Amino acid sequence: MSESQAGVLALEDGTIFQGKAFGSHKTVVGEAVFNTSMTGYQEILTDPSYFGQIVAMTAPMIGNYGVNLEDNEASKPMVQGFVVRELSPIASNWRSTDTLSNFLEQNNIPGLEGIDTRALTKKLRIHGSMKACLSTEDISDEEAVQNAKDWVGIVGTDYVKEVTCSTPYVYCPSDIGNWPYNPTGSTVRSSKSKDRIFRIAALDFGAKKSIFRELAFHGFEVHVFPASASIAEIKAIDPEGIFLSNGPGDPEAVTYAHQTVRELIQEFPTFGICLGHQIITHAIGAKTFKLKFGHRGGNQPIKNFENDWVAITAHNHGFATSEEGLEEAGAEITEANLNDKTIAGIQLKDKPVFSVQYHPEAGPGPSDANPNFEKFYKMVAENSAAPA
Repeated sequence: MSESQAGVLALEDGTIFQGKAFGSHKTVVGEAVFNTSMTGYQEILTDPSYFGQIVAMTAPMIGNYGVNLEDNEASKPMVQGFVVRELSPIASNWRSTDTLSNFLEQNNIPGLEGIDTRALTKKLRIHGSMKACLSTEDISDEEAVQNAKDWVGIVGTDYVKEVTCSTPYVYCPSDIGNWPYNPTGSTVRSSKSKDRIFRIAALDFGAKKSIFRELAFHGFEVHVFPASASIAEIKAIDPEGIFLSNGPGDPEAVTYAHQTVRELIQEFPTFGICLGHQIITHAIGAKTFKLKFGHRGGNQPIKNFENDWVAITAHNHGFATSEEGLEEAGAEITEANLNDKTIAGIQLKDKPVFSVQYHPEAGPGPSDANPNFEKFYKMVAENSAAPA
């Protein structure tokens, strides 16, 4: 493919953005969304929560530090397509092993640069996330718009089955002694300092690698299970806690997970993030709804009502928990997003179960929300010490 080859992003309302192609030579459909992170594009590309979406970055230049072998959150990119204002002509970083364009081409993901991402973002904020078609092939604008209109969409679709692991495994971090990256030489957290390592079952709804790494770092032996794992399979490892991961798609569509979690929270301390948070919402009989344009980026302010703190957090979600039915279900709201007042955390009043809407592992993003792992560890430790 030549560097000057044209490409197109078409929205379902007929809006056309012309740009220059990079990455793979391909036509894809998905939900057009935007991410406000300044860095971390490799982690964003490989986050399974983006399955089914065409991601536009609001930062003006992307690709300047290349890609490397360590920062993937999954085995390959999970986005449908990638849109940027300007693709950096060079990749310069001591960790870099390849360019962003080569990375996308090797993984069959189309990209588009030269797009007015400010105009695109404003449109999505005003009118909401839209069905879209991104093509780096020779198709007409009319065909691209029709492709966007014909796509089935996110609502009611179970994408978890497309990204969950196929078989159970135990997470074995190879870099536990060097995480997080610590250039200052100060003391680094280590699970070795914990009095005890607790065994947990982690349900993989589309988990990022860094969330398991953080759990291991905070004193957990992480046994990962497919989203469809049975109660019997999970109980067979005799877990001391349950973790529910992030993931893509509509939480209401993952009904098998609702039932599994509904039973697990009766017996085990449970911590859910992002989609896991929304699945807990459905498991207790409450509801979720689709946000107008979602929260995606590493700069979302969250107010914690328990300690009166504000944390800047990383988000990637298009659905949120509704306040309707929470009190009747025995849950209380613990956190809220200060931008739009949506619910960002809940916990059950009579059980050791809590969840947050954001990504406390922050890959990419700030580490303000890291205390959630200590909260989960303390919860599991107290439950394990309690008399039967």
